[in-house]
Amino acid sequence: MSANDLNLIYREFVGFERALTQQTRAFKVGHQNLQTRLEAYDVPALYEKMVIQKAALSSEYDLFLSVTDWMPELIRDKVVVCLDEYLRDDPPVGWPQGWSDTLLRLQRDRLGRVFGMPYHDGPEVFMYRKDLFNDPKQQDLFYHRYGRKLDIPQTWAEFEDLAKFFTRPDEDLYGCVVAAKPDGHNNVYDFMIHLCSRGGRLLDENMRPAFSGPEGKAALQFYLRLLYELKVTQPNPVEYESVRSGEFYASGRAAMMWNWCGFQTVADMPDFSKIPGRTGSSMLPGGDGPRGKRVSFLVYWVMTIPTGSRNKDLAWQMMRHLATPAMDRITAEEGASATRLSTWNDPAIRRSFPYYEIIEDVHRYVESPPQIPEYPEINEVLNRMMEAATGKGMPVDQSLREAAEEIEAILAGAGYYR
Repeated sequence: MSANDLNLIYREFVGFERALTQQTRAFKVGHQNLQTRLEAYDVPALYEKMVIQKAALSSEYDLFLSVTDWMPELIRDKVVVCLDEYLRDDPPVGWPQGWSDTLLRLQRDRLGRVFGMPYHDGPEVFMYRKDLFNDPKQQDLFYHRYGRKLDIPQTWAEFEDLAKFFTRPDEDLYGCVVAAKPDGHNNVYDFMIHLCSRGGRLLDENMRPAFSGPEGKAALQFYLRLLYELKVTQPNPVEYESVRSGEFYASGRAAMMWNWCGFQTVADMPDFSKIPGRTGSSMLPGGDGPRGKRVSFLVYWVMTIPTGSRNKDLAWQMMRHLATPAMDRITAEEGASATRLSTWNDPAIRRSFPYYEIIEDVHRYVESPPQIPEYPEINEVLNRMMEAATGKGMPVDQSLREAAEEIEAILAGAGYYR
């Protein structure tokens, strides 16, 4: 690798590919003879290569787009560069006031040092087909069947009724899209959304597993009911991860979806979607019962510099370039989700992608995974739990109990209970 090479590795997603291609091309205008390479992997393969195999310590890559779940482990193992000196000497325009505080937390260590710049935002939101929800015929049918107005669901019980109402396989229409593939991504986050919305939590204040009680049982049972008892999802939901789920929704074959907010961008892109302009978004439904609440889940993708990069200063210049208002706007326009407040509040962006109108409000009600180096290992336990329950028929109580025992052993081995 020469001083004029810049290699970037990222999660496979058309929004990232389109945005990074344009952004890299713009960066090369000011850097003569620069050679760049973009390399994409799906989520499990990206984690395996960069974190498990520690390719971040090699000179193979100069920039690594990482999800925030991995940051405590990357920071502990010293495989990504602390950015504090760069941020002090050559900060991006508007740093840090140009971003929501919620997008500046999960890439820091306990001392507050920064190891990544926000590139692609969560959080998860509820998406629905406005053309179906606003159709007078559908409204009349729903009212006569359920005795209430067809409207955005406030609770998961209301969501379930809507999913049943809109599931019409003979019309190739399904009530909702669920990303149930056991890839340790949406299937795990979905469980935690349903857990937290019912008043539960993953770990208690003593770092003991707290998810195998009534709230966790209700969460997992609800998920399984959508998939197998009611059959209100797209066919074979366990074959769909987040990206493919977003594509299915954009095909116009589903009435609702909860997913990362950027997938409304995908649904609104005329050159890709069959339903541009027809999607509305809101906060996720809340859990039923006295402890129920409306909560979203937030992880996001940050650009980092691998420790092994031989072109760290050039990599920072590229990272700083990606963080400019103009490049962040490209992130939004090309199908990913922007991170700067200026983009969120841009009238043209809001007209094209209306979910930006609610994104600041959603950020006020977000939960995130525990920020500990052991979380990726815990995540894999939860992934196996979801796979056992959704794909192998393991009873809910057993799935939860065995996962809780395994996670407690992980945390005990890491010294959390001494």
